[in-house]
Amino acid sequence: MSARAWALLLVLSGTIFLEGIDVAMLSVAIPSIRSDLELPTGTAAWVMSAYVLGYAGFTLLGGRAADLLGRRRMFLTWLAVFVGFSGLGGFATEGWMLIVARFVTGVAAAFMTPAALSIITTSYAEGPQRNKALLVFAGTAAGGFSLGLVIGGVLTEFGWRWVFFAPVVLAGAILVAAVRIVPAERAARTVRTVRTKKGFDLPGAAVAAGAMLLLAYGIVRLEHGTQGWQLTLAAVLAGLLLIAAFVAVERRTEAPLVRLGIFRTGSVVRAGLGAMLFVGAFFGFQFVATLYLQELRGWSSLQTAFALFVLGIDAVLAPTLTPRLVAGYGNTRVILGGFLAAILAYGTFLQIGLEWSYAAMFPVFVLVGTGFALAYGPLTIAATDGVAEEEQGLAGGLLNTATQFGSAVGISAVTAVYGLALPAGDPGPGETLDAFRTALGVPLAMAVLGAVVTALGLRNRRTKVTKVVAGAVADEVRQPVRG
Repeated sequence: MSARAWALLLVLSGTIFLEGIDVAMLSVAIPSIRSDLELPTGTAAWVMSAYVLGYAGFTLLGGRAADLLGRRRMFLTWLAVFVGFSGLGGFATEGWMLIVARFVTGVAAAFMTPAALSIITTSYAEGPQRNKALLVFAGTAAGGFSLGLVIGGVLTEFGWRWVFFAPVVLAGAILVAAVRIVPAERAARTVRTVRTKKGFDLPGAAVAAGAMLLLAYGIVRLEHGTQGWQLTLAAVLAGLLLIAAFVAVERRTEAPLVRLGIFRTGSVVRAGLGAMLFVGAFFGFQFVATLYLQELRGWSSLQTAFALFVLGIDAVLAPTLTPRLVAGYGNTRVILGGFLAAILAYGTFLQIGLEWSYAAMFPVFVLVGTGFALAYGPLTIAATDGVAEEEQGLAGGLLNTATQFGSAVGISAVTAVYGLALPAGDPGPGETLDAFRTALGVPLAMAVLGAVVTALGLRNRRTKVTKVVAGAVADEVRQPVRG
């Protein structure tokens, strides 16, 4: 690739790195924020959940908006919003201020990230070049999260407000560079014509956003366990009803927000399911590991951050090892390898004890990071492969919707299972450890299910190849007869 192509990739990857580092730093700083602002437990939890709610609720709309309203415009506009509200969070004096700032920041990420992904898929030639770019883009996500844990721990020592101010400096630099480097939109005549003559699908956009918000809210509430289950169930049911209404709206409108035919593309659907399960398992495991190190072992937030930093090995392996494996074995086999590595890691960690040394945990963390490197990038490639250029933003939005719901499901389900498994009263270390082991069953089950989905895709591909080869052989046999 040319120097300008690398510069563009660096800027676009910087946004996904920014997103990862932003979330990770806040997760480390939450205890300090709660103590300083004297927030109740519920409010502190919503400071984290508000970002997920905004992101998951609007990422589908954000992806399609990039296709219809311009990828560069959406990217630059919402990157600026991300900068502004990330900084405003640092001036908060009340819990509701933080919640509002995090929600809007999540909405900004929902529009910004699919736009960045679609710029990559439309700016780099399909094949090895695009695969390389997507793997670098995906690899920086885990790298940003792992580095964010360490930086968040350091900055919290100086004051939690720096966790909000620091990303502003990075985001501002990315914004300035993006204005100069991100290319002007190449005219998508068909899409623009549809948009001009038939209008933007506002009813579909409103129903989709409402459905995603309700479902995300219901999933986030899972961590409350049986407490207030009526509200959780009502939110999920209302979200499902709105999804049915959304399908009805999209079937009737002349210019649908989401062309329902895209769900007939098997690779897109399998990649979305795989990404949801893999990311959910990853964040669920990370959450359990953090609780184990801090609550049971008594490690500080900074010690925990350094311990988990090795998960960022993905940032090294994704752009170096994974492209070679994809070129040699194909996306599906590499994705399956990532799931198998995750299954082995989570299964090994089930045996954790009260006196495990870091040397015993280190190989597990390396295996988790390696699994992420093998699976996440190829899942990104599979989710956008074969999709028309005018729907690349939609494909990116679907993928990001899946990953955000996956992270919400993973963390919420782990929290709920842990709460149910923990005995009432004052449980001892052994009982707490048993609860951690029970909660670890969630990421393990998600990884196993994801491996099954991937293996089915590999089987379907083999069946198709066999049919094609058999047809070609039959044609060759019949050819002399026709002659």
